[in-house]
Amino acid sequence: MNLEDLFEKIKEFSKETHGSSNYDLDELYVMGQEESEFAPLNYLCKKINIVRDVNDLLRDGFLYDSFDLFDFKHFPGWYERQFSKKLTRSSARKISILHIPDNKSIFDSIGTIFKGYEVLRKSQILLNSKNLPVQLGEWFAKSIFGLNQVKSTSQRGFDFILDDKRVEVKVHWNDASSPKGVKIKKSLVDLSDYLIIVYLANNFMVRELCFLDSSFVLRKFSSKGHTIFLKDPEIISYFFSKSDKHNEKVKNPTALLKYASPTLAMKLAEKFAQNKL
Repeated sequence: MNLEDLFEKIKEFSKETHGSSNYDLDELYVMGQEESEFAPLNYLCKKINIVRDVNDLLRDGFLYDSFDLFDFKHFPGWYERQFSKKLTRSSARKISILHIPDNKSIFDSIGTIFKGYEVLRKSQILLNSKNLPVQLGEWFAKSIFGLNQVKSTSQRGFDFILDDKRVEVKVHWNDASSPKGVKIKKSLVDLSDYLIIVYLANNFMVRELCFLDSSFVLRKFSSKGHTIFLKDPEIISYFFSKSDKHNEKVKNPTALLKYASPTLAMKLAEKFAQNKL
């Protein structure tokens, strides 16, 4: 996809007002190169032949996030100028914004963070640093699988959605898996349709991915307690490096190869080429 053409169409839309249209009822908008420029996805689908639906943009590296959850500070003003009406709270809850991340800055930041973590570890300062790896791993999953992160009443304040199905994302951060397995709350699996496990290496790159149906996890691994332990030998056949079962769930293969460790990227590049994804 030619992003310059896409951004030009977004710029053209933003230059004019559209109060007489029905685009104010849309729920998916695409951000342009400027944070103050947007256009409805339906409009872009009509103007650009190769943009058929949201998956075309996800495949080219776009992410989409709930407006209600993230700070798209220019959108309310843009919406009011475009449609001569204020963005109501009820409408805002339904809207998601598609945007393309600054991958170079992200990679530079990850490298800087890793170096900082190493210094703090060696100095015996850093003992528990789970929060950043968890959020980074969740972001990787969102980018790779095209998850929509929406505001919710759950304990953490948001849910991940894939094709109208709820997804639980679990991040494991270590160069090697624990013999006990990945620890997951049974209640979270029970509330979801899919379970994605992101295995991050110590340098914050994805060393493995696992995509499971929650019903399968509950049926095969559920115990009497409140916790499920998923050991590598029990689920290794579902690892992306070993299985093609869920390759079709990947919305952005480029992101998958970009964020993967060199070893995983080499395996996946060959597998995705074979499957023509």
